[in-house]
Amino acid sequence: MGYVQVDRAEGVATVTIANPGKKNAIPAEAWPELDAAFRAVASRADDRCVVLTGAGDDFCSGADVSRGGAGESPAHPLRMMRTVSAAVEALHAIPQPVVARVAGVCVGVGMNLALACDLVVASDDARFSEIFARRSLSIDGGGSWVLPRIVGLQKAKELALLADIIPADEAQRLGLVTRVVPRTDLDAAVADIAGRLAAGPPLALSSTKRLLNQSAHVSLAQALEAEAQAQAVNFGSRDTAEALRAFVEKRTPTFEGR
Repeated sequence: MGYVQVDRAEGVATVTIANPGKKNAIPAEAWPELDAAFRAVASRADDRCVVLTGAGDDFCSGADVSRGGAGESPAHPLRMMRTVSAAVEALHAIPQPVVARVAGVCVGVGMNLALACDLVVASDDARFSEIFARRSLSIDGGGSWVLPRIVGLQKAKELALLADIIPADEAQRLGLVTRVVPRTDLDAAVADIAGRLAAGPPLALSSTKRLLNQSAHVSLAQALEAEAQAQAVNFGSRDTAEALRAFVEKRTPTFEGR
């Protein structure tokens, strides 16, 4: 894979967008690589947590429009954009917890990839923008769907129409970022969170993620029934039995995802 690297250690799969010479701008040919990487980690039981990051000093400066963006592809621009959509859908569909490790620039479709993650940990020098309007483009990468759900419709319009660049502390205040840490502490903070998630009960965590993600689309009665079904699965799992034994024995449980 030329623009995407996947590394694995202790249950954490780290997916890295690797184009540091262009602040990890994503060229047309990289989207199928991202799609494949996201689908691969979703299917691996050994990948208990996923970290999405960028190589070098930045997360992602958006799509690589220096060569004409979608027009660089020999395919029709709509077909090209559907490869972007496929990768974004694959990221949203990952059942494991996904943590975005954000340093430096995080704009355009890069910002919307970060917002597709479950937790966003940013360095204090990170910068965010729905920068599309500055390039005479409309919002993409799932931003029109996820941004209003996080900040509300009117604030989403402000961010997308004005395309302001906002610092990490403002992004955290708006709910776009889970945690802001000094740049020197970023790796340690992400490793701590990812390690805790990787050590957690996979079935329960993936069920909780799914229940929260679908909450905006179901009624209370439907949510309660979905919760009951998920909890019934948990009660029948070895991991829940292990958690109860560990509680009685006053020790840390060891979860296997079964």
